[in-house]
Amino acid sequence: MEKTVATLEKGTVCSAWNYSAQRLATGSINGLLTIFDSPDPASSSPFSPSSFQVHEGSIVKVAWVPPEYGDAIACILDDGTLSLWEEVTGEGQSLQWKICTKFQNKSARVLDIQFGGSSTCLKLVVAYSDGYAKVYELQNPLELNTWQLQAEFQNVIDSVSKFAKASCLSASISWIPQIGESQQLSFVLGFNSDIPQLNSSKVWEFDQLHQRWLTVAELALPENTGDPVHAVAWAPNICRPYEIISVATQMGIAIWHIGLHPDVNGHLSVEKIALLSGHQGEVWQMEWDMSGMTLASTGSDGVVRLWQSNLNGVWHEQAVLEPTS
Repeated sequence: MEKTVATLEKGTVCSAWNYSAQRLATGSINGLLTIFDSPDPASSSPFSPSSFQVHEGSIVKVAWVPPEYGDAIACILDDGTLSLWEEVTGEGQSLQWKICTKFQNKSARVLDIQFGGSSTCLKLVVAYSDGYAKVYELQNPLELNTWQLQAEFQNVIDSVSKFAKASCLSASISWIPQIGESQQLSFVLGFNSDIPQLNSSKVWEFDQLHQRWLTVAELALPENTGDPVHAVAWAPNICRPYEIISVATQMGIAIWHIGLHPDVNGHLSVEKIALLSGHQGEVWQMEWDMSGMTLASTGSDGVVRLWQSNLNGVWHEQAVLEPTS
């Protein structure tokens, strides 16, 4: 039997689910951040919401900090800034949300963010409207305001090239889902910009020996390297001999296989094994299930599509979820 677990207010534009705490965070066009707390498992009541003001304008995106670092949420705001909010015990022992830190950048707007790393090393990648990405590292796991800039680079293979006048409309970041502490720190990043060299999705990996981030793969065919990227998603890997990353462009959703072992130049092998079409318009967001076998996508057509691969490795549309009204 279906039941309503949460009712979102009109003007809600973004959301994020906290799997560990079973909480939902939403942001609205009027700057309200709403937290939906799950009821007692034995109760039939819907999630209980509480809202507070974080901005005078719109909240563009919300993202939970990994649960092992506490209850905190990052908010991208429509003025291009990024703020981090933490739930703390206030006066009277009641829980309150207070701003923890702001990430300042006067020359460019924040387009996308993603937390990644491991249970002992939290990192944050921030993509900006000038085509640059910044990687921040949390210095003290117990203090969410102790971020230090670790690296800054543009999304290009040739690290010597710089594009000072780049103008990017959007960006998408996805960290490799972590399994063990020995796994390499990696993420994929793509832009929708006026500079073709910035656009194509590139896999960045942290070189422990030289303490720097390097591009180890480019997810685009030679004739499509300048195509704007709308969304990327890195699939969880359960004992596969390769990684899977989905990349959404104007051509559709490309499914890429990435090798696990670099060549003599430090590059990983890549193979485009499918191109999924079905959405009418841009794909805005993609999410993999926990097994990395089912991909959900949604976009400007307001439809959610589920994609799967059969036993022969052929990808197909498994289901279409359309709005009821």
